[in-house]
Amino acid sequence: MSLLLVGVSHRTAEVPVLERVAVSPEDTRKVLDELLTGEHVTEAMLVSTCNRVEIYAVVETFHGGLTEVSTVLARHAHAEVSDLTDHLYVHYAGSAVEHLFSVAAGLDSMVVGEAQILGQLRASYADARELGSAGRVLHELAQQALRVGKRAHAETGIDAAGASVVSEALSDAEAALRGLAGRRALVVGAGSMGALTAAHLRRGGVDDLVLANRSEANAERLAVALRAEGATARAVGLDALAAEIAAADLVVACTGAVGTVVGEDDVRRGLAGRDTGAAPLVLCDLGLPRDVDPRVAEIEGVTVVDLAALGERLRSASAGIAVEEARTVVAEEVRAYFAAQRTAEVTPTVTALRRRAAEVVDAELLRLDGRTPDLDERSRSEVAQTVRRVVDKLLHTPTVQVKRLAQSPGGDTYAEALRELFELDPQTPAVLAATESSTLTTSVEPGDEVDQALAVDTRAPGGRR
Repeated sequence: MSLLLVGVSHRTAEVPVLERVAVSPEDTRKVLDELLTGEHVTEAMLVSTCNRVEIYAVVETFHGGLTEVSTVLARHAHAEVSDLTDHLYVHYAGSAVEHLFSVAAGLDSMVVGEAQILGQLRASYADARELGSAGRVLHELAQQALRVGKRAHAETGIDAAGASVVSEALSDAEAALRGLAGRRALVVGAGSMGALTAAHLRRGGVDDLVLANRSEANAERLAVALRAEGATARAVGLDALAAEIAAADLVVACTGAVGTVVGEDDVRRGLAGRDTGAAPLVLCDLGLPRDVDPRVAEIEGVTVVDLAALGERLRSASAGIAVEEARTVVAEEVRAYFAAQRTAEVTPTVTALRRRAAEVVDAELLRLDGRTPDLDERSRSEVAQTVRRVVDKLLHTPTVQVKRLAQSPGGDTYAEALRELFELDPQTPAVLAATESSTLTTSVEPGDEVDQALAVDTRAPGGRR
């Protein structure tokens, strides 16, 4: 079995496509259940953020797995697979592992180096575990990816600026308003992104924070936490949007809900209630699907900052030394991951070889017992220990070497040679426990021709760069 990734992100699709493919928390179980009903998918994890939707699946075969995963993704988007082909990217085996590690390190984010992706990956893995779609392979892989992300952020300074989609959007809003200090802000949504937005606004000197949410109780909990930190914050329900827009200079919408939350009528009614000479109204729409009706951007006196505008600006951002260092960390971790996998794969062969040797020793000692019945117990024990020491010493070097050589690409040929020479069956019941310790068995290793064909930005047939 191998790892397959099928995804769509800000790098391959515009916001309207991302909106169609986006999976809400309420639909996560349904999508994962559909994936596991397929013949070729044995494990699955879904990562859905404001700028990507990716499915990581452990599959029996590449083509069968690709068909099943793509079909589920298209069905969820109410589209045909052919409608998504130009926007999908596909990674397999080594390439899929490398991509996941890069995502964890923040290298594939809209804001390169943002640390929020680590929390999102952790939540995606937790969902997969809770819903029973993540098994041994994805458990090991997700844990390793989170460790790689932490290492990249700790060792390279890639997130030194503390940038995120939220901070970048608020930077644009601050420029439009000529400063946030003393402004009044309305945050629509009380989830993790809403909390992050509120924290940024508090540090930016916003005078009055209003938190609007479908569940006013959730908004109140966030308001209580903000007030404990010295902010002026209060909670309202979504039915108060128009009135609160009238009093706000800045509106940030980040609910993750399916469908528009801030409508054109809400904004027009809010503008009608504003004081003459009030500052221009700025709306930041960070939801996927969009929280703000697109027609709001056409209203005079309103500035809209959305994911599409952010993506356009951030695409031209320079990489920097920290990014190259993070890429080096990812490359090292990918090599180490597959070296460990190859070592794990050769363990059953080594165990089978030692078992075969022990069987031969036991058989010969039994023959010795029959041929030398008068041999005293002390001598018999000394002979047995000597024979076992000789066999252990003879096997030590080849078993150590085969494990070392297995860490290199193509190293599995040495284990195969041992199996042929000694007629070993590494799948015998005696060594099944060792096999269980193996996590990801990749049918294509980094550097192989097929893996090169499915390299870092491969898409389904007909795809484009």
